[in-house]
Amino acid sequence: MRKRPQSSSISPDTSTNESSDTSKINEETKFNNSVQIKSARRSGFVWLTLFAVIAYSSWAVHHYQFEILPVPLTAEQAGKRGFSEVEAMKHVKALTELGPHPVGSDALDIALQYVLAAAEKIKTTAHWEVAVEVDFFHANSGANHLVSGLFVGKTLIYSDLNHIVLRILPKYAPEAGENAILVSSHIDTVFSTEGAGDCSSCVSVMLELARGISQWAHGFKNAVIFLFNIGEEEGLNGAHSFITQHPWSSTIRMAVDLEAMGIGGKSSIFQAGPDPLAVESFASVAKYPSGLIIAQDLFSSGVIKSATDFQVYKEVAGLSGLDFAYTDNGAVYHTKNDKLELLKSGSLQHLGENMLAFLLHIASSSHLSKGKAMDDDRQSNHDTAVYFDILGKYMVVYRQRFANMLHNSVIIQSLLIWTTSLLMGGCTAAVSLVFSCLSIILMWIFSLSFSALVAFILPLISSSPVPYVSTPWLVVGLFAAPSFLGALTGQHLGYLLLKRYLSNVYAKRKQLSPLIQADLVKLEAERWLFKAGSLQWLVLLIIGTYYKIGSSYIALVWLLPPAFAYGLLEATLTPVRLPKPLKLATLWMGLAIPILVSAGIFIRFTNAIIGLSVRFERNPGDTPEWLASVALSIFIAVVICLTLVYLLSYIHLSGAKVSIVLSTCILLVLSLAAVFSGIIPPFTEDTARAVNVVHVVDTTGRVGEKPDSFVSLFSITPGKLTKEIDQIKEGFICGRHKVVDFVTFSVKYGCLTFDETEGGWNESDIPIIDVVNDTNGDKRVTQVAIYTKRSIRWFLAINAEEIEDFMFKVDSKELVPADGKNSVDGWHNIQVSGGKNAPTRFDLTLFWAKNSTRQSHKLQGQEQEQHPLLKLRTDLDEITPKAERVLKKLPPWCSLFGKSTSPQTLSFLSSLPVNF
Repeated sequence: MRKRPQSSSISPDTSTNESSDTSKINEETKFNNSVQIKSARRSGFVWLTLFAVIAYSSWAVHHYQFEILPVPLTAEQAGKRGFSEVEAMKHVKALTELGPHPVGSDALDIALQYVLAAAEKIKTTAHWEVAVEVDFFHANSGANHLVSGLFVGKTLIYSDLNHIVLRILPKYAPEAGENAILVSSHIDTVFSTEGAGDCSSCVSVMLELARGISQWAHGFKNAVIFLFNIGEEEGLNGAHSFITQHPWSSTIRMAVDLEAMGIGGKSSIFQAGPDPLAVESFASVAKYPSGLIIAQDLFSSGVIKSATDFQVYKEVAGLSGLDFAYTDNGAVYHTKNDKLELLKSGSLQHLGENMLAFLLHIASSSHLSKGKAMDDDRQSNHDTAVYFDILGKYMVVYRQRFANMLHNSVIIQSLLIWTTSLLMGGCTAAVSLVFSCLSIILMWIFSLSFSALVAFILPLISSSPVPYVSTPWLVVGLFAAPSFLGALTGQHLGYLLLKRYLSNVYAKRKQLSPLIQADLVKLEAERWLFKAGSLQWLVLLIIGTYYKIGSSYIALVWLLPPAFAYGLLEATLTPVRLPKPLKLATLWMGLAIPILVSAGIFIRFTNAIIGLSVRFERNPGDTPEWLASVALSIFIAVVICLTLVYLLSYIHLSGAKVSIVLSTCILLVLSLAAVFSGIIPPFTEDTARAVNVVHVVDTTGRVGEKPDSFVSLFSITPGKLTKEIDQIKEGFICGRHKVVDFVTFSVKYGCLTFDETEGGWNESDIPIIDVVNDTNGDKRVTQVAIYTKRSIRWFLAINAEEIEDFMFKVDSKELVPADGKNSVDGWHNIQVSGGKNAPTRFDLTLFWAKNSTRQSHKLQGQEQEQHPLLKLRTDLDEITPKAERVLKKLPPWCSLFGKSTSPQTLSFLSSLPVNF
């Protein structure tokens, strides 16, 4: 037997160490072999499919929610008790054939007679147990002084207004007349449009509703009053005159206003309350419910510069109710394109069927008296309603009190989960959260910057700074693409910083190989970015809940489903675990409900902002050309950052990053190329630029001298008028060399021509401002007589720095008492309009401020600049020969625009200096 050799006694004994090292290496090898890191590199095809599905889903939600309209019914299909769009369209056609019919016009008188005849016909065909009362109501002179919204700092005075009021109630239950529902809209239009959408469509729906209601009302417990008013376009005067003067107004318990801020489409609720009874009732019975509280939040915040009769019913009469509006194609609002040809088929059927079901329900209710919101407690935020529709088929309505409870519950649970997670994760989790939040901040900064940069570039490469008006989908390439690139860039920078920190953390785990550590770091960073997305929605939910913002439900919808999907498919109860790639199923499950609920809303509001850009400038030339596009780009970037934050967290480990970036860049470049080349025109004949052509006769500061006479061409759509003037000619010079003060606004950039402007107007039409008496005792008081000649539409601005109060009389009747007035930008504006027989002589008493620097008749010391004490503009709806030539040469992509403060085609400017 062979003997084993013995080791020398002087040799080192390394067998134990070698065995220990080998064992450790074997254990690490076994551990590394047991750790299987699934690749997160998703193919380009997967991402292409993902983006296509999300884009198509968002478009489909918008299409189904806002563009699918019911089939119009004929009279035979609707029956005696139903609603027929075909019949309603006959009324729209008759009214629009009259052309523009503003207050004081012959066309409006014809429109009133048409509506009156239709109302009388309803009376003769009503059910034999139904009483239909028709009242041709003449309103006396009055003053409307609203304390909020668009008309703050203004006094609106009206006279000689006629309305048609139709009341329907059971013939043998006269007590039903003690409580009534008001349905209201206006017949008048602005001077620049035939008003198919605003608001002949509303009037026509009301006439057809009244016909149907007259066959049902024998079973009603409450009356229904239809108010066809005039004067809305001049400052909500029709609603105010009815509420303050008509005897039936005291019986009204709920008001429903029908409006249009576009033409056709779905008529949606954009204001409701303050009492929730109306919107709750509507949601329970409407066949095609449509309404969004986010529109109400934006409207009440003043972001949307507009007002409706509902403000009068709510503020002056203390009523609750509903405010509906057509909002499709908002770019045509108050232009020549608010015409019958663009009114979508099914629009009237949608509103008519919804309103018919609602009125039948509420008129039969015994709870109507609860709808009057006179009590301050009833108007508290706790009793208001949160409402929104899903795909135009279902409407969700719940009280603000419940919303507060729900939101607070979610907030508390979310904070507890985050706190527990951070405590379990220790310092590493806290620092990772900080880097994740940094990635969100960088995402916002880069997204907003990239998108706004394109908005700044547009005026340099396009004939218009808003080249997307005629083609709204162009904003996808112009603004959505750069904002997406910016969001991805910013988040990726945050991702790299987070990855570097986590690499240092994982480097301490010696049992993991460097390759596995690198993979785990990427997966851990991906998860933190996803979770940070929910954190930004949590912050928004906290802010919205604190301020009781109704549209906070959107933050809730974008917080809960992704968090639930992550908790169900990704989270683990094991505190020590190795991260895995996020599953695509988590993204699908997390985004399904948010897209269903809100994708259509975001697209809808993008279209609305594009429409508003046509009438963006209150004072033409007062804002930078790029401002409208910057506002739109910021909105789109905000939507991108809020909604794609979950999706972006998946891209950083994707093998398709380069393909995604290149595709987005190509889309951006193609869009800019289309704008630069002019292939896509910014305006078309059906989506026109808003302009005004006004022959101005200016006597301001020219006492005893010949007045200036010129034609002014200006636009409230951003951009120069160079292209238009090249086609019109007529001696126009454009620029900022002369500011034209139209009292209610100033034109700081426009085009003027003085050529051949002496004809077509008479000096006898120049208004007179005459100081009758001026006393300077303890308090200086000045009496002024104003004579507007033939004008029944005029505007007066009173210098609020010099005058602390005033009193206004018409025919010796005090319409505006001296009770303290507010002002805007140092002026208090009086806006006066009325019918053909409206007065033209007025008495104004001015009470000077004690701190006025010009109370004495003569200024002491150095001679000072002449400042106006009063500024006056009178309008005539007449066209001079020069203005007519300009209008005939106006390019087809331009349209006259009118609103309550816009001048008509002939204006006279006068003033009274402080040192008169």
